[in-house]
Amino acid sequence: MMVQNLATHPCFASCCNSFARVHLPVAPACNLQCNYCVRKFSCVNESRPGVTAQVLTPAQAAARYDKLRRRLPNLTVAGIAGPGDALANWPQVAETLRLVRELDSGVQLCLSTNGLLLPEYASEIIALGVGFVTVTMNCVQPQIGALIYDFVNDKGNIYRGEDGAELLLARQLAGIRLLKQAGVIIKINCVAIGGVNIDDIPAVARQAAALGCDVMNIIPMLPIAGSAFAEVPELDAARLASLRRDCGRYLRQMQHCVRCRADAVGTLRGAAL
Repeated sequence: MMVQNLATHPCFASCCNSFARVHLPVAPACNLQCNYCVRKFSCVNESRPGVTAQVLTPAQAAARYDKLRRRLPNLTVAGIAGPGDALANWPQVAETLRLVRELDSGVQLCLSTNGLLLPEYASEIIALGVGFVTVTMNCVQPQIGALIYDFVNDKGNIYRGEDGAELLLARQLAGIRLLKQAGVIIKINCVAIGGVNIDDIPAVARQAAALGCDVMNIIPMLPIAGSAFAEVPELDAARLASLRRDCGRYLRQMQHCVRCRADAVGTLRGAAL
């Protein structure tokens, strides 16, 4: 049975200072190359997706969860958010989720994905009792997606340009529909890239709302040395606030994202929704 309690999930409620989550880094591979992403290095002072100090096996991840839940009585969520894509590493992810659920029947399970394989694994996600899924959807226009994604790797078949962006969006939409039919809570992550997808983000919010998604998290892109977008400046706070207000007309907005690492643990320590 899915465990869903928005009041104790720090991404979805005003409990971000009260309840803790842990990300278990068991998913190193990714099937996209986003032009803003670099996963080749990790610094202890970095806080951004795609970064972990170590990739764990499912058994190591379960042991880490077991140790942390004894130390953190406010730990309510176990999630998998990389450092690659959860569904591109599905056997390891599924085993990790199963082991964690065996240890703690009340823990809330969640995972993050780009959505490329979401229709294929939706039924297994549901069967494992994953109550929360985050899907990164950066655009709805293929010509914009062609700028964001260098390639889409669909099990060895490589798609580039608008073909790749169209395939990715179709899979995202189909997968979200399947999850929502089962009552899974969906958060849409959207990386805001100045000069690239800003004008398309309200359309992402409208599409997500039409699918019944529950919250949207607009994340200003952090320029990373070595990425294709390394010279694109981070969106300023005023423009981000304006964008969130615009998108808030369609879908509830998350205001307290801290760009969690793939091995993050603890409270978000941010402002409430």
